[in-house]
Amino acid sequence: MTQFAARFLHALAAAVGRLPWAWRNRLGDAVAVLWRALDARESRVARRNLALAYPELEPAARDRLHLAILRSTARQALETLCFWTRPHAENLALLREMHGVELFDTALACGRGVIVAAPHYGNWELLNQWLATRTELAILYRPPESKIGEAFLQRVRADDGGRVTQVRAEGSAVRRLFKLLQGGGVVGILPDQQPKAGDGAFAPFFGKPALTMTLLPRLAARTGAVVLLAYCERLAPQPGAPAFALRIEAAPVEIAASDPGVGAAALNAAVERIARRDPAQYQWTYKRYTLRPPGSGEDNPYRDLERH
Repeated sequence: MTQFAARFLHALAAAVGRLPWAWRNRLGDAVAVLWRALDARESRVARRNLALAYPELEPAARDRLHLAILRSTARQALETLCFWTRPHAENLALLREMHGVELFDTALACGRGVIVAAPHYGNWELLNQWLATRTELAILYRPPESKIGEAFLQRVRADDGGRVTQVRAEGSAVRRLFKLLQGGGVVGILPDQQPKAGDGAFAPFFGKPALTMTLLPRLAARTGAVVLLAYCERLAPQPGAPAFALRIEAAPVEIAASDPGVGAAALNAAVERIARRDPAQYQWTYKRYTLRPPGSGEDNPYRDLERH
């Protein structure tokens, strides 16, 4: 039953993926307007995050950014359905610019292992597909609560050559990733997901403490792996198919500091710098600040949104 449902979802995603790009863009923009009109969860969370991360913005400017974020988020979701269900070669043809590829190739050749830190910026699913053209890699992911949802993800993220392995962020994941890196392998990690309480360190993110994963800094410190930041940035809006720039950058050396707090702070600073390139392309619909520092007296800033 689970696999049947996953196949059904895949068929629906493929149907959306076959729509002309101009139709998909208009559909995404309509979804964004609907989110605002209905004061949907995505709209409420994005608005609260902007108040937390950009308190200096004038209300009119913040409102414009809010709408731009919702449009980008909706378009990104529809793009992803397309990327998941079309031949990867067609998707990768949308990469019009390549920056820093030599950094990745050099890191791969050195044999120390490579950690690719991919923030929720632009389209990270397209990045996964590009990485799979260069090497085998393991992707750390947080499994959905639904078994059907997980079966769907396993199906759509699979590549034809079997070069992508998905590793659940639980239990033996750390040992598995450690072993892969020691063997010179490549690991992809989304570094800006809030870990469970006790599994991270608080570090500034847009001027506000955010519980941040220490897994990536610990892996880097213990294995000596090269850490790179990578993302597929959406270029100027196109009337039809979107265009992207692949960007790969060296990570700050402090990310591999023996002190996990120092590593977490360096990681957040790197992600923030990328997000500030074009704030509309960052995933501001995610509740980044749910858990607050012990003893701070701060409450979950999204609590009242849940009762909305």
